[in-house]
Amino acid sequence: MAQTPLAEPETRRGRAASRLVDTSSERSLESLALGIGAIAFVVAAVVAAFAFRLEAAPIAGPDSVGQFAAIASAVAAFLAVLAGRWLLHERGPHGRLGALDYFDIIALAIAHAVIALLGWTLLAVILEQAFIGAEVFALPVLILAGATAAMSAYLAFFSATHMDLQLLASVLAVFLVLGVLASMLTASDPTWWKDNLSALGMTTNVSALAFNLTLIVAGFLVTTLARYATRGIPTDNPVGVGRVRVCLIVVGVFLALVGLFPVNLFFGIHTGVASGMVVAYGVLVIGLPRWITGMPRPFVLLGWLFLAVTLVLAVFFAIGYYTLTAVELVAGILVFTWIVLFIRNAAALEQDSRAA
Repeated sequence: MAQTPLAEPETRRGRAASRLVDTSSERSLESLALGIGAIAFVVAAVVAAFAFRLEAAPIAGPDSVGQFAAIASAVAAFLAVLAGRWLLHERGPHGRLGALDYFDIIALAIAHAVIALLGWTLLAVILEQAFIGAEVFALPVLILAGATAAMSAYLAFFSATHMDLQLLASVLAVFLVLGVLASMLTASDPTWWKDNLSALGMTTNVSALAFNLTLIVAGFLVTTLARYATRGIPTDNPVGVGRVRVCLIVVGVFLALVGLFPVNLFFGIHTGVASGMVVAYGVLVIGLPRWITGMPRPFVLLGWLFLAVTLVLAVFFAIGYYTLTAVELVAGILVFTWIVLFIRNAAALEQDSRAA
């Protein structure tokens, strides 16, 4: 009987601890996100104190607070995504992770890290143009470094623990835009656009590495979308969903191979997989009405319109009216816009089916 009063507080503490990691509770996830943000703030601020030796620093450029904040935010976002996805699988009802799940999580973490890195870098460059010649004093350096890392970690953890198809599609779009735009702005050859879009990945500098890595990670994200977006779509065609999934996976794998095999080193493979990606997209657009019978007709017509525009641009390039870069840019925008819209329409179709 003497041990009963001691056992009850221990039980209550155990229950309280379990509630802290209850992935079904929004309050618990919010508390965890705030805690991870606070940890990121402290760690980034302490490292910044040693890195800058409590001295003033420029806003952007080498050895600047902007550069440090971008790198620290990227690391914080990467680790926060890993922590968030691990928490969902370890504490939630998601089961054990498979081999493909690990690749998905790593690709998702890299995407968030790159978004944080490029986003804060771009903001620092803009602020430097607004405050020409200004320096950031020692204490604001620590606060800014910690605040950017904390915000990045908080948002990345929230994204990882609330990830759904539409959010994943948004992450893919933002990641692609920032990655390609950064490669364009930092390209060592200012006339790269006279050749083709793949010329961004031809050199050995950081710009080419960023471009190729963007394509590789984006390819993994597309395959992730393909596997999850096609689950539960109602259709009268028993093999339709599988064919849609295969076409989307082919687009993702070929996109990753485009980045893995630069055009200047592997011209044949690079050109082949880039062309195959367009062919897979065309097959998907043409076969979609038969494979997913309930897909909204306006979306089907939009796919045909996108495909027709791509073919017209290809003809313009063949007759010398357009550059290959223009064709690739427009075609790439149309393809990934279609993929994002497909995910939204597939989700709507599945929700309507459940409601019925």
